Amino acid sequence: MPIRHVLLAIGVAVVWGANFLAIHASLEQFPPLFLVALRFAVIALPALLFVPRPQVPLRWLLGYGLGFGTLQFIGLYLGMAAGFPTGLASLVLQSSAPFTVILGAVLLHERIGARSVVGVAIAVVGLALVGLSHGAGGSWWPFLLVVAGGLGWALGNLAARKASAPNPLHLTLWMSVVPPLPMLALSLAFEGPERIVTSLATSLSAAAVPAWIGLGYTVLIGTLLGSGIWVWLMCRHPAGRVAPFSMLVPVSGLTTAAVALGETPTPLELLGGALVIGGVLWASLRRTPAPEPQPQHQPETGNA
Repeated sequence: MPIRHVLLAIGVAVVWGANFLAIHASLEQFPPLFLVALRFAVIALPALLFVPRPQVPLRWLLGYGLGFGTLQFIGLYLGMAAGFPTGLASLVLQSSAPFTVILGAVLLHERIGARSVVGVAIAVVGLALVGLSHGAGGSWWPFLLVVAGGLGWALGNLAARKASAPNPLHLTLWMSVVPPLPMLALSLAFEGPERIVTSLATSLSAAAVPAWIGLGYTVLIGTLLGSGIWVWLMCRHPAGRVAPFSMLVPVSGLTTAAVALGETPTPLELLGGALVIGGVLWASLRRTPAPEPQPQHQPETGNA
């Protein structure tokens, strides 16, 4: 990857890390399944009215919407609502990276180098340490829900890769059309109309302002800006090359949660986080081989 693409991937990681604090604020007001529906409904309506449908096969558009937009956030929002710490959620959701590398090799036949295998293995060990630490002090269920969200993200990554949209922003916007109706149906079935109505009725109070600010951040910054850049990168590079950068999200997520919420990871969780970061750096920061001599009259090629 050229350096400007690396910087874009790091920038998305920072944006997505702060996004977990915004999600935490919104979950203080809205039930989790309804919040997923609300998040994407805000984007879906203007997308349907004003944005041309992306020129990609319908199956990959649906796959991206169901994986990235639906399964990921079902697991993440339910896990956080069940009490999983905000900063640690930003770490555990990065299970998407090893899932993406493995599924990319199995389903898309992408080549995995030895360096990537070692880096991803180190990161997986780090995630396991975080799970052991949290599970020893409470329930494993919230942790496993967030891991399931990481699997949904990985499936969405592969669908976006196969879609190879000429305009990634249009794909991101139209992906948002997929989650609202199934998420609203799930919310009505499991959270109930009364809980939904109560959350909306009380959302006009001053106490609910942080929830709306959080929702605005997740829509405008986390989804539109962050996801648009991410899909653009996924369309230009192998999934296994881009996905490991998502493991840098916890640097931002853990920091913002510590500052704003006073969350303090345990020593074992910090060790696990260090392994995650070390693994992604080892897998992603490859040595650049020396350029081979080029024929004297061979035309130059540039990076997109």
